[in-house]
Amino acid sequence: MDAVGLSDPLIDMQGVYFDYGPDHPVFRDLRFGLHAGERIALTGANGAGKTTLLHLMVGLAHPQRGTIEILGTRRRSESDFVEVRKQVGLLFQDSDSQLFCPTVFDDVAFGPLNLGKSAREVGVIVAQTLDSLGLSTLRDRVTYQLSHGQKRLVALATILAMHPRVLLLDEPTNGLDSVHEARLIDILRNRPEEMVIVSHNAPFIDQVATRRSRLENGGIADGT
Repeated sequence: MDAVGLSDPLIDMQGVYFDYGPDHPVFRDLRFGLHAGERIALTGANGAGKTTLLHLMVGLAHPQRGTIEILGTRRRSESDFVEVRKQVGLLFQDSDSQLFCPTVFDDVAFGPLNLGKSAREVGVIVAQTLDSLGLSTLRDRVTYQLSHGQKRLVALATILAMHPRVLLLDEPTNGLDSVHEARLIDILRNRPEEMVIVSHNAPFIDQVATRRSRLENGGIADGT
């Protein structure tokens, strides 16, 4: 992992311009930073670019102008972001986009296996991760047969099994019932990772985030 000082941002985006074409501008001179200990709620109107901003942070989209520094290193090329994705975990809005293996065990094991962990190490990681989320009983379940709330938590488990430094969560409470939402709140409030959380769920944000940043007019308005 790259060395990052206590006062240095873990994510630092400066002067970022991004659009999906001349008729669809998204960001204009956007500046954003995530520092140690922060869980930032990223809010804004539909179409403001919240999901796009998360994708820029992990290299699923690339700015036309500006700089993106992740964990102390300027990131430009796809190879730079391959390294980022080992340390910055992105939870997609749609859990079915994240879960593609036959069983819960296989889905959670996929990331650690691709990091080169041994079968024994992977078994321990999966067991510990599922236990930490209260999902041990789902270990051998067929993933596509799970409830929406169960899938959401298993998708989170696939990220946490990679032992990331930063979590990017895109509408994590989307479609959750009150029981699974309360469980997710308890999990996130007790996690050590820094987070950027895209959400329209104000009560959830109030309980999880340490501050808010609002996307509007192609940039960030903090504290709103």
